[in-house]
Amino acid sequence: MRLQGKRAIVTGGGSGFGEGIATRFAAEGAQVIIADINMDNARKVAGETGAHALHADVADPASVTNLVAEANDLMGGIDILVNNAGITHLPALMEDVSEADFDRVFAVNCKSVYLMARALVPQLKAQGSGAILNVASTAGVSPRPKLNWYNASKGWMNTATKAMAVELAPSGIRVNALNPVAGETPLLASFMGEDTPEMRAKFLATIPLGRFSTPRDLANAALFLCSDEADMITGTCLEVDGGRCI
Repeated sequence: MRLQGKRAIVTGGGSGFGEGIATRFAAEGAQVIIADINMDNARKVAGETGAHALHADVADPASVTNLVAEANDLMGGIDILVNNAGITHLPALMEDVSEADFDRVFAVNCKSVYLMARALVPQLKAQGSGAILNVASTAGVSPRPKLNWYNASKGWMNTATKAMAVELAPSGIRVNALNPVAGETPLLASFMGEDTPEMRAKFLATIPLGRFSTPRDLANAALFLCSDEADMITGTCLEVDGGRCI
């Protein structure tokens, strides 16, 4: 029960890494809001964990404001925010990615972090505590070809994490990030372009431990960084990558 008494929002909590994190947080005693644009997924996970499901488009300012207000109403406050929601574009030469795809990637992967901070940070400052965890990617540390603008969005997220950590530390708010390698999530096929044994073997060949990351891997790391056990850790971008970035 390492999060007993804590209240958490997990964006993109209806599937993939977010589902793993939300499920583990609930099992460790936290009240959890599963915020997702896909309410079928969110309700399914909420039903399995005892969490609350709320609709949220993290790229939309009004939706984010409403999410924070509803979360406060349901839980009586917020202690932890996990910015997990994210998308990618299909593998392509950088000049061939459409402007619409570029804008959507940066809206969901980057602008959402700003919008959530704008909506929640004043509250965390007022209470003098809080933990924010951004789910970035090894793509932001060691970019893969043909995922250029996704790579850049996750590099932005790592820099934003460190900038947030420095600014918010005097207010008692910790900010960290996770950099997972490609995982068994709904985004895997998008990263690879096509989900075939050959493409999986190509990706796995870049991971020294020889497997994809799993929601459980990310949940374990997220639990530590958002718990009081990590109360001296801020500004860390932790690679959960089986050694890919070595």
